Amino acid sequence: MIKLLLEPVNFLILDEPTNHLDMRSKDVLKEAIKEFDGTVIVVSHDREFLDGLVTKVYEFGGGVVKEHIGGIYDFLQKKKIENLNELQLSASPTVSVAKKEEPETVSENKLSYEAQKELNKKIRKLEKQVADCEQKIEKLETEIGGVEADMATPEGASDMALYEKHQKLKKELDQTVEEWEAVSMELEEVQGN
Repeated sequence: MIKLLLEPVNFLILDEPTNHLDMRSKDVLKEAIKEFDGTVIVVSHDREFLDGLVTKVYEFGGGVVKEHIGGIYDFLQKKKIENLNELQLSASPTVSVAKKEEPETVSENKLSYEAQKELNKKIRKLEKQVADCEQKIEKLETEIGGVEADMATPEGASDMALYEKHQKLKKELDQTVEEWEAVSMELEEVQGN
């Protein structure tokens, strides 16, 4: 299935893709589907998996197919039910297909496949830079805490090398925080487009 998501296709149909998957595998699959640049039809009764993934829900029942705009919880709220099993018991229709993405008509504003792929690549790169900065900030804060603890001892209070190290680490921390802020802002701008 993962190979399919990596192929240059723009339409997938997945029938109960979360059956026999552990929680981590479900999360990985959900993220892969979110990053997929096409339309996905997912047949699933796993509402946690569908949450945040689908933009339309199709209800099949009584020889009729009804389209509902919104996510799975919007659908459940509209039907005034707690879960999909209640729907099957009460009216005997089954909700089985949820569709991701906008309508199939491609607007002029919609990014081309290649442009979207490049945008996703840039977003992943920026997310990695943010994570790297956060790790570096955490490491520097730990080091600064250790130096400050050494400076608080009688021997450390008179050690000028500790004060110089402390200043150097503080300066590096400030620069890293500035870098983190800049990359975070850039990431927000890119994700906003």
